[in-house]
Amino acid sequence: MPALKHLIAFAASLISTVVFSQKKDLREGDIIFQTNISPQCKAIELATHSKFSHCGLLFMENGRWMVFEAVQPVSVTTFEEWTMRNNRHYAVKRLKADSLITPDVITSMKEEGKKYLGKDYDSYFGWSDERIYCSELVWKIYHSTTGLEVGQLKPMREYDLSHPLVKATMKERYGNNIPLDEKMVSPGVIYESPLLITVTEQ
Repeated sequence: MPALKHLIAFAASLISTVVFSQKKDLREGDIIFQTNISPQCKAIELATHSKFSHCGLLFMENGRWMVFEAVQPVSVTTFEEWTMRNNRHYAVKRLKADSLITPDVITSMKEEGKKYLGKDYDSYFGWSDERIYCSELVWKIYHSTTGLEVGQLKPMREYDLSHPLVKATMKERYGNNIPLDEKMVSPGVIYESPLLITVTEQ
């Protein structure tokens, strides 16, 4: 059994080293993306032609990397927990003009984020602040604190709604009253924003 204990200790050390290596390139204000395996997330990937269906905002809290995200409800999640959801596959993007993300802007982002904490997730993808979805949260925080639009807003009708899974999800969600003219922003649109560069992809 001592050999097994040594093996477990080695594995834990290796995982810790990998996680540290992943974190060393991060900066507050970075945007982190992941793929999810839920039916809704798969529908989002199909409609947006993107492998990413969820995103959040990275920041430090008490010396730990955290992800501010819109789930149910809007909340803060540790980096480790967030990346473990999908076998550690994720990508991180950053403003090309990263000098704009000053300490004061980071403080403003955190204060802006607090306004949304505890709000319900918006599964209808509306643009009001009453409920909020993941990419809407990231977009609004960036826009309110930097004036930048990290991704172009476009009406729902401009996404690809032709796949059977997308159609079924829309039918379940909206019935016959699909808000085709509702402005939206998807994780994929933010990911492809020309304002951003890739920091890392695991």
